[in-house]
Amino acid sequence: MLVLAAAVAVSAPLGHSLVAQSTALRPIGKTPQPLHTLTIASPTATPAAQSPAATAPARAPATRPAPAARPPVAMGTGQWGLINQDRAAAGLPALRSNACLAAIATQNAARMAAQGFISHANGPTLDLGCHLGSRAGENVGYLSNGINDVKMNAMFMASPAHRANILGPYRYVGVAWVVAPNGNAYIAVEFS
Repeated sequence: MLVLAAAVAVSAPLGHSLVAQSTALRPIGKTPQPLHTLTIASPTATPAAQSPAATAPARAPATRPAPAARPPVAMGTGQWGLINQDRAAAGLPALRSNACLAAIATQNAARMAAQGFISHANGPTLDLGCHLGSRAGENVGYLSNGINDVKMNAMFMASPAHRANILGPYRYVGVAWVVAPNGNAYIAVEFS
């Protein structure tokens, strides 16, 4: 099955879905405050209250519900290196990895894996909150058969909008893949 998203024309072999989206942002005026923190809270148990009566049987301690399984996150795969190879081939300087952008990429990839489809939801605005420059961009995509950096990079470079971000006027990058329980791998690449 082939699924396409905004401004992307990519073909896929039968039985595999390949999807990618790209966006870029150049702020006008004040840059937004950073909202890029990914916090996953797990419930904590509260001790059961003891009965004041001496003859009442003791209550069993409250059990903690099992935390929901988090999808696996892959950072430092090969995407960053492939992006820098593309830039070098075009005579451009390499992008440096940035922890703030990587946190945003992780948050966005996890969101897409949870919702089951790719989308842009404030990535470039959050990227600007890292205060690394006045421009930001984002490439997102997914593969139905797990993580494959070479295939995803080829898709990005075959799309003019994605290619523009990879070869854009950026200095930093953050990349994260998240694999959903069904095996679909979602990637977010944040540029600034």
